[in-house]
Amino acid sequence: MRRIHSGSRFEADVGYARAVVSGAWVFVSGTTGFDYATMTIADDVVAQCRQALRNIESALAEAGAGFQHVVRVCYLLPDAADFPLCWPLLREAFGAAPPAATMMVVGLADPRIRIEIEVTALHD
Repeated sequence: MRRIHSGSRFEADVGYARAVVSGAWVFVSGTTGFDYATMTIADDVVAQCRQALRNIESALAEAGAGFQHVVRVCYLLPDAADFPLCWPLLREAFGAAPPAATMMVVGLADPRIRIEIEVTALHD
C-alpha cells in the first residue's frame, strides 16, 4: 500500500492522505478547490470545481492513473443549485469513460467550500 500526499496542510492537521494506492485501486480523498501551493480558494463554484479536478488529476497521475480509470465519483455540495454549473467541467474530465456517480447536498467543513469531489479508480 502507498499513500500520496498533496502538501495540503489539511492532510497533516486532520490526519489523512490525499490518496491511497492498494494494488490496482486508487482511493482519492474528498478533494476541494483549494490551491495547495497557496492554500487559497476561489469564491466561484466553477473555479473551485476546476481546481478540485486539477488536484484529483495530480493525485491520480502520481498513482499511475488518470480520469479514464475512475470507476466511482461522489460530488458533495452545500447548494444543489451549484451542481449544474459544474457539469461542463465534469463532462470534460469524465465524459470519455463515465464512472458511476452520486451527488449529495451536505454541510462541508469550511463555509468557503462549494464543492468536494471524491473518486475511486482502478488502473491497469
